[in-house]
Amino acid sequence: MKHETFTPFFLATLALTCCNRTGDKIPPNVILIMADDMGYECLGCYGSTSYRTPVLDSLASQGMLFGQCHSQPLSTPSRVKLMTGLYNYRNYDYFDHLANGQYTFGNLMREAGYSTCIAGKWQLNGISYKEEIPYWNDTTRTHKFGFDEYCLWQYTKARSEGERYSKPLIEQNGRILATGQDDYGPDIFADYILDFIERKKDQPFFVYYPMALVHDPFVPTPLSDDWEAAENRYKKDTAYFKDMVSYADRNVGRIVNKLKELDLGKNTLLIFTGDNGTATAIYSRTKTGIIRGGKGNTKDAGTHVPLILCWPAYVEKGSVYDGLIEFSDFFATLADIAGKEVECDGHSFYRLLTGSGYEPRKTLSVHYDPRWGNNSVNRNQFVRTLEHKLYLDGRFFDLSDDILETRPLNTDSLSVKERESYVFLKKELDRHPVWVKF
Repeated sequence: MKHETFTPFFLATLALTCCNRTGDKIPPNVILIMADDMGYECLGCYGSTSYRTPVLDSLASQGMLFGQCHSQPLSTPSRVKLMTGLYNYRNYDYFDHLANGQYTFGNLMREAGYSTCIAGKWQLNGISYKEEIPYWNDTTRTHKFGFDEYCLWQYTKARSEGERYSKPLIEQNGRILATGQDDYGPDIFADYILDFIERKKDQPFFVYYPMALVHDPFVPTPLSDDWEAAENRYKKDTAYFKDMVSYADRNVGRIVNKLKELDLGKNTLLIFTGDNGTATAIYSRTKTGIIRGGKGNTKDAGTHVPLILCWPAYVEKGSVYDGLIEFSDFFATLADIAGKEVECDGHSFYRLLTGSGYEPRKTLSVHYDPRWGNNSVNRNQFVRTLEHKLYLDGRFFDLSDDILETRPLNTDSLSVKERESYVFLKKELDRHPVWVKF
C-alpha cells in the first residue's frame, strides 16, 4: 500500500486527558488488541480483497491507520518485546517464556492506578521447557506481571492438552473452566473482557487482549456452515481462514459496541495490531497483488502488521501515518500515557497522537532468534529505514524496489544515496550486540 506521510491535524487544544463535568482530569482507558498471525494484508483498510473486516476498516476511518508497523516474525518474541519495550537480545531466553522479574506494561499501568486485565493467549510460562523452568505451572505469574485478572489459553496447560477454539482449555483466575464442544474460546475471551469493562467502567482500566484468532488450526467458527456438525469443529482447511478473520473482526466489534453502550468511547484508546505476519500457508489477494504470509521470516511479510488506533478525544478521523513503528514503541507510549518515566528501547508515539511535536523514528531494529523449531534457521538481525534494510549477515536491500528481498545490492557499487543510507544503517546496526547464538 502507498500513502503520503503526513502529520494529521489533532485536537491539540484539549488537555492531555479528557475532563468530566467538574473539570477533573480523567485518565484514558486503554484496550490493546493483538491478533495472532495476522499480517497487514488481511484487512480491507490495507487493500485486502480476500476478507471482510468492516469493524476494523471503520476503526481506521474513525482514527489513525499506521502504514509501517513492524513486529518480530514470531509470536513469543513479539509478545516479550511488546510487553517489556526491550529488544529481544536483552530479555528473550526461551520460546513461550517471559522471564521472572521482567517489568511489563501490566506492571506499568497497574502502578499508575489502572485496573488491569489480560484475556486470550498467554504462551509465556515456559511450558515447552519444564525441566529448565521450574515455575512453568505458576498460576500467579500474570499477577506478578501486573494483571489483576486473567482469562487465558496456554497458561499452565500445553496446547497438546486442549485447544483454543471448540471446547477450549481455558484457565480463569486460578480455575479451569468447564467447557463443551459448543463453547468457542474467542467468545469466552471476549465475554470476559466485556464483563471486565462493565465492572470497571467507573475507573480507568487497561485491557490486553492477545487474541487466539487467527492462528492455526484453520477450523470452522460458530458462523461457518460446517460448525453445525460437531465432528467438523476441528476439521482443518485453509478455506476457513476467511471465516476466522471475519470472526476476529466481529469480536473487536463487540468491544466497540460495549464502549458505545457505556459511553466510554471518546476517552478510550483502542489499539489493534498483529503479533507477526500471516501463516505461510495463506495467500491473500490485495489491490496490488497476491501476498503470501511470511510468519517466521524476517522479510516484510513476516514483520509487517496492521496497526489501527482509535481515540476520538484526540485523533482526527481518517488519519494515516506512514512512518516507522516497532513493537518496543508500545511500552514507551503507554508509559507516556500513564505519566511514568521508564527505561526501554522504544520510541513513544504519544506526541504523534496529541499533535505536540512528535519526532519520527529514523530506523527500526529487529533482533530475531526464536530458539524454537525450524524457525531458528531464519534467525538474524536487521535495521531499516523506510527505503533500505541492512542485515547482520551483510545483505542490503532497496525495499522501495525489492520488497521481497530477491536482489541484494552490491555494496561495492552503490549510488551516492544508497551509500549514505548504507553507512547510516551500518552505524545503527553496530550499536546492537551480536547474540552469542549467532
